[in-house]
Amino acid sequence: MSKILVLYYSRHGATQEMAQLIARGVEKVSGMSALLRTVPEISTVCEAVESTIPKKGAPYVSSDDLMHCNGLILGSPTRFGNMAAPMKYFIDSTSANWMSGHLSGKPAGFFTSASSLHGGHESTLLSMMIPLLHHGMLILGTPYSEAELLSTTSGGTPYGPSHLAGKESNLPISQDEKSLCIAMGERVAVTAKKLFDV
Repeated sequence: MSKILVLYYSRHGATQEMAQLIARGVEKVSGMSALLRTVPEISTVCEAVESTIPKKGAPYVSSDDLMHCNGLILGSPTRFGNMAAPMKYFIDSTSANWMSGHLSGKPAGFFTSASSLHGGHESTLLSMMIPLLHHGMLILGTPYSEAELLSTTSGGTPYGPSHLAGKESNLPISQDEKSLCIAMGERVAVTAKKLFDV
């Protein structure tokens, strides 16, 4: 089985739910499997100490996960139009993968959740693209052939799936948002399968 790494950080659960939907899309493609991983919290005053396995959700990502994946789909909640600090902190630690070219030539996709409709969905997705361009990854968005992209009244962008969580972060993921998540997983998996002939 070839693996697509679905790597996310989630604070209130929506980004984690999106990651699970994206994993479903990956696994619709024969011979492809999704590897769900997350990143630990960080602290503004000292190094956060976390157990090696989270209390809930996916295991923490490792350098080996990046080395052995055939594609990467990165997700983070929106923080002032940018990815959340725990995801950026992890990405900043991937210099060894960058120097070894582990991700170069592999497909990448992105997803996010924001509390307001104009809360920086697209700029957050772009913020996650920049370091992966430095890694040499092939960036995939959501094409307008996905009909939900034209009909959605909640989240969804051509840069990747997004979710409108509401100011209390409690809005459910809409059917359009779900469909776009599944489509992203499937698109990255199909692309990886073609690239690596698996």
